[in-house]
Amino acid sequence: MLSNVSGWISKLTQAGVGLVGLAIVAQVIFGSSVAFLPGDVVATLMGLIASLGGAGLVGLVTAGLLYQILK
Repeated sequence: MLSNVSGWISKLTQAGVGLVGLAIVAQVIFGSSVAFLPGDVVATLMGLIASLGGAGLVGLVTAGLLYQILK
């Protein structure tokens, strides 16, 4: 049962990362006003990275945890 749940979570995470990658590529190719994207994905990711960088040690630990989860 637990292996099924963790498998679903892993597959959903992989799909989410793939969609974010697709959104970034689409925004680079077509510009910031892509019709099927609700917002500015690149600016949102840059803001998230900047906030993690500004958080000091907590941001570094969070970035390390995210790396381990998505690895």
